[in-house]
Amino acid sequence: MIRHFTEAEGDPRVIAAETTMIRPPAARPAVAPLLSVEKLVVEMPLADSHVRIVDGIDFSIGAAERVALVGESGSGKSMTAQALMRLNPRMRLSGRVLLDGTDLLALPEAKMGALRGSKIAMVFQDPMTSLNPLMTIGDQVTESLRIRGVSKPEARRRALAILDELRVARAAERLESYPHEFSGGMRQRVVLAIALVTEPKLLIADEPTTALDVRVQRQVLDLIDEVSRRRGLSVMLITHDLGIVANFADRVMVMYSGRIVETSQVDTFFANPIHPYGRGLLAAVPRIDRTSERLASVPGTPPLPWARPSGCAFSPRCEFRGERCMRVIPESVPVGNSTVACHLADGGTDV
Repeated sequence: MIRHFTEAEGDPRVIAAETTMIRPPAARPAVAPLLSVEKLVVEMPLADSHVRIVDGIDFSIGAAERVALVGESGSGKSMTAQALMRLNPRMRLSGRVLLDGTDLLALPEAKMGALRGSKIAMVFQDPMTSLNPLMTIGDQVTESLRIRGVSKPEARRRALAILDELRVARAAERLESYPHEFSGGMRQRVVLAIALVTEPKLLIADEPTTALDVRVQRQVLDLIDEVSRRRGLSVMLITHDLGIVANFADRVMVMYSGRIVETSQVDTFFANPIHPYGRGLLAAVPRIDRTSERLASVPGTPPLPWARPSGCAFSPRCEFRGERCMRVIPESVPVGNSTVACHLADGGTDV
């Protein structure tokens, strides 16, 4: 059931690289986890009850590792990121989120607030909604430092340093500017500066280039790439763009209906995706060598969280489904260097 791409078909990773023109990452040695997520459940209120959005996921991110979380809208990617940061007080969370050995879900809010920025930070897809239009850029970049007791001159020095590192031209002058005076790409650099000025160990980037054009996307991703390598920063990148994943991430996690269905090294995933959903996502990537063919798509739509089917949530859309798929939720099993939650992988379904 595992498909290997032939030389004639072309390597999807190479095609993605040609599309995005972002240099591929260098190979990295295995590193100890900085973040370990164990059986994370995220529930949100709905009428008189709660609905499970994220359904008991497990994953880890190593020090200086870049991991991409991919999947269609509604898969639970952003909810996962918000849960790691504990940004939404309406969420009901269970499981464990260990950052450097500290369980973030067990911390009182005051202690969690101290860790936001100092150890874990997040940037969102639309920089204009992340910035306060009434505050200068300088005040916004230095705000988290001032809250932590850093003097005003030192906070300004650090703000200038991070803006220079992110290549904001005339940084000293631009500290007195307001968000509307910046282009979209420059606003995203400012948002990155706010996240990085406190020197966190983990950066969560939730579709940080979605609102930008392709040229500016490349510039922003190059900056995240360079800064993360220079600082030894771990990155969790949430994106729909597999071309970005191919050339930025070390590992890829495929999420569907609140569950992680496949985790692979990025080279392994692009050469040989195992889960039918991962195969479908990869097949839908535009191919510059097949312009005359109809673009592939995954049929159907993801289920709503409160209407998940029994068994594998992907089974209604899967061409390989068997009777067991519609009854039993598949467990994640190792397949080579990957882990896959599919009955095809554990030998439980004849197709």
